[in-house]
Amino acid sequence: MPRYFFNVHIGGDALADPEGQDLRNADQAWEVAQAMARNLMSTEFERPVNWATAHIEVKDDMDEIVLEFPFMEAISVTQQSH
Repeated sequence: MPRYFFNVHIGGDALADPEGQDLRNADQAWEVAQAMARNLMSTEFERPVNWATAHIEVKDDMDEIVLEFPFMEAISVTQQSH
């Protein structure tokens, strides 16, 4: 099972994931990144966070970037009827 690392980039700050997670494939890594983004956006921070510029960089165990997940992609948009 491949190991994926989820490195969070917010503004000029980067938080590396030294442990990673064993997942089935890149699709499951995308789902984990989405859940991480939603969780972080629901967290209260001391300072305002510009989520529009934040992303999660997902790398595999060969240190190759598998995907970059923009936090804004985690926002659920519901269509309202008029």
